[in-house]
Amino acid sequence: MPRKLRVEFPGAIYHVLNRGDRREAIFRDDQDRGRFLESLAEACSKTAWEVQAYCLMPNHFHLVIETPQPNLVAGMAWLMGTYTSRFNHRHRVCGHLFSGRYKSLLVSGQGGYLRTVGEYVHLNPARAGLLGPEHPLRSYAWSSFPEYLKSPPQRPAWLRVDRLLGEYGIPKDSTAGRREFERLVEVRRSAEAVEHYPRIRRGWCLGDEQFRQELLERVSARAGAQHYGPELAEAAQAKAERIVTEELASQGWEPNDLLSRRKGDPVKVAIANRLRRETTMTLAWIAERLRMGTRTHLAHLLYWDRRDGIEKKHNTID
Repeated sequence: MPRKLRVEFPGAIYHVLNRGDRREAIFRDDQDRGRFLESLAEACSKTAWEVQAYCLMPNHFHLVIETPQPNLVAGMAWLMGTYTSRFNHRHRVCGHLFSGRYKSLLVSGQGGYLRTVGEYVHLNPARAGLLGPEHPLRSYAWSSFPEYLKSPPQRPAWLRVDRLLGEYGIPKDSTAGRREFERLVEVRRSAEAVEHYPRIRRGWCLGDEQFRQELLERVSARAGAQHYGPELAEAAQAKAERIVTEELASQGWEPNDLLSRRKGDPVKVAIANRLRRETTMTLAWIAERLRMGTRTHLAHLLYWDRRDGIEKKHNTID
């Protein structure tokens, strides 16, 4: 059965989200929320995860997790399985609690992207209407935001605050620093009406182009026929572009030569054959990229090239 590819490596940071089955509640009361955080603490103890931020909503949760070891998949399997078992036992129900597999977004630890995803998580209660304008963010108890405002001994040991504070230019976890952190996030809240986070909601990674390219190389190395996801399409296209660049360089061609040379040029046909062998790109994509006309024309060229190759091989044997 096809499954989502999970990219894991030491030091990876993820925004993880999962919803209740049929969008039903996964927390019926504060005792459920407390049990989820207890389960999360156990998961961190087992995996060495460092939680950067979290928010528990009625029918879903958000986690921002750094994984010193490449173990997101194993840890999430334990966390969701354990909480589901405890929820079902307490409420005397059975069956699935969560709606399929969780969503995970890889986040760059540089360039302010952790701050962006941290704000997305901490502002979730206000964005969802669970807090009115008159209520400060610290009043939502089931988020890491009020924990950030406490002194270190009062916080969970598994919650790491220094990285996110550093993203706000706050060098020290002090009373003044925590007060400034609250002020800056509340200022950001006031701009929330015109701010959107499409890359967090629909993307698979959040970072600069170098970060994305590094991840695409990891995806290419790990992808199998059983995997799916938007990152696979990006990785396949990135690999195809590298092949085109290599082949043009080996022939001494410039990119514009693809436009000026004829559609059936033998060099183009050779590149197309390599793309068909080594990538999953479609005939339509290859025909457009190499300026070889329609996909039907390309298929025709490849057929005759293959046939000519077979005939030459037979003649050599004879």
